[in-house]
Amino acid sequence: MNSPVQIPLDFAHDAGLSRDHLIVSAQNRAAVDMVEQWPAWPSPVVILAGPAGSGKTHLASIWREFASAAVGDASHIDPSLIEGGGPVLIDDADRGPVDETGLFHLVNAVRGQGRSMLLTARRFPSAWGVALPDLASRLKAATLVEMREPDDDLLAGVITKLFADRQVEVDPSVVQYLVRRMERSLSTASALVERLDRLALERKAAITRSLAAETISAMDEGQGVLDFD
Repeated sequence: MNSPVQIPLDFAHDAGLSRDHLIVSAQNRAAVDMVEQWPAWPSPVVILAGPAGSGKTHLASIWREFASAAVGDASHIDPSLIEGGGPVLIDDADRGPVDETGLFHLVNAVRGQGRSMLLTARRFPSAWGVALPDLASRLKAATLVEMREPDDDLLAGVITKLFADRQVEVDPSVVQYLVRRMERSLSTASALVERLDRLALERKAAITRSLAAETISAMDEGQGVLDFD
C-alpha cells in the first residue's frame, strides 16, 4: 500500500519586504545606500535599473514605506500625482508603453516642488524608447543606480531568509548546492524555496541535496518562476 501523501496547506508566507529582511552584498550596496540616504538625495529623481530578480521591488517597497510615497503607473500617470505633494514611487517603469507627457509633467512637478521620486526599471532610461525630447532630457538628469545579478553571498542569504520565513531549517550545504546550480536571480530563489517546501511537506521528508537536485531539474525543464523583482 502506498503511503498517503500530505497535501500542504496554502498558508500565505510573509514576503519579507521590510528593511529587516534585506540582505546586503556588494551587488546591491550602492542601491541600498541610495535608498537609505533619502531625503538627502543628489537629485530629486532616482532610478534603480537592473535585471529581473535583482531586488529592485524589495528596495522600492522599503522606500515607499518609510517615505510614505504615493504609487504611480508609468503607463498612465494619474493627474493627482502631479497636483499633490509628497514622494512618488513608480515601479517597473519600462514594463510597457510610457505615458511620456504625463511622466514629463510629473518629473517637472517633483523637481519644482522639492519632492522626491523613485523609479525602478529593468533597462537604463536610454533604452526605454522615449520619443519626447524633454522627457528624455529629464530622465538623463536623474540619478541612475545600477543593480546587478545577485552574487553567491546574496543568493545564499536570501535563500536562507526565505526558508526562515517558512520556519524551515535547511543545512547550509544544501543552500550552497542550490546557489551553485540555480539561475542567478532572486525570482528563482523564491521559486526554489516555494517548490522545495511544498515537495518536502507532500513527502514528509527533509530538504536534502537529492530533493534540491530533483527540484532544480524540474525547473530546468521549463516550469516557471515566481516574480521577485
